[in-house]
Amino acid sequence: MFKKITPITKERHLNKKVKSVDNFDFIKDVHIASIMVHEFSRASSVYPIVFLEDSAQDEFKPVVLTGLEAGENLFIDGKKWNASYIPAIVRRYPFALAKTEDSERYTICIDEDSDFVNEEKGQNLFNENGEAGEVIEKVKQYLTELQQMEQFTSEFSAYMSKNNMFTPLNMKVRVGNEVKNISGAYVINEERFNSLSDEKFLELRGKKYIPVIYAHLSSLAQIERLVAFKDAQNKKNETTEILA
Repeated sequence: MFKKITPITKERHLNKKVKSVDNFDFIKDVHIASIMVHEFSRASSVYPIVFLEDSAQDEFKPVVLTGLEAGENLFIDGKKWNASYIPAIVRRYPFALAKTEDSERYTICIDEDSDFVNEEKGQNLFNENGEAGEVIEKVKQYLTELQQMEQFTSEFSAYMSKNNMFTPLNMKVRVGNEVKNISGAYVINEERFNSLSDEKFLELRGKKYIPVIYAHLSSLAQIERLVAFKDAQNKKNETTEILA
C-alpha cells in the first residue's frame, strides 16, 4: 500500500498538497490490512479477523482479510470500497506514524509516491508562513489516537500469545477446479477459551478483552463473504466454496 514513506518536513514538503482520497487503486492488490482491537466490533461484521506472526518482533498482529489470496482485494468495486466499514489504516492514507531514534517518540510521515500527493491540487501541508497547516494538525491528532489504540492492541496480542490462545488457521477453498489453502494466519482457539478457569475469565474481563475475543471469533464467519465475492467476481464463472 505504501510506496515511499518519508517524515514530513518543511524543507522537503513546503509546497506539497494532499488531495482527498477518491479511489482505492492504492490498495486494490492488497489482501490483508492491519487493524486494531478497537475496530473489531465494527470490522467483525464485514471481514474475517486473523492474526499474523511477526517473527522479527516476536509478536502477533491482527489483520482483516480482504482477499483469499495475495494480489487481490475483493472489496474494491471500481473506485468504491464495497463495505460499511473501512479499516483505519486505509482511511489514514497517505499518512502514517513512524518511530524516531527515540523509541518513545513518533513522527508523521507521508507516502511521497502517492497519487494523492502533489503540488497543484489539494490541501496545503504548510501555510504561507511555513507553519504546519490544518491538515497536518488534524492528521497528528488522528494518528496519535491510533497509536494509543495500537499499544492496547499489542498488549492484547501479547497476552493471548503468552497464554497459548493462538492456533493456526487452516482452511481449504475450492475455486473452480483448483483447491487453495488459506494458511499462515492464526486465530484464537475457541475450545481453549471456553475451557478457561473462572479466575482466568475474570482476568480477561478485567482487561476488557472478552468483547474483543468474541468479535474476533464471530468475524471468522465472514470468510463466507469472501468466498461469495470471489465467486461473483470470477470471470470464468467457476464455483468457489469452502471445503474445510
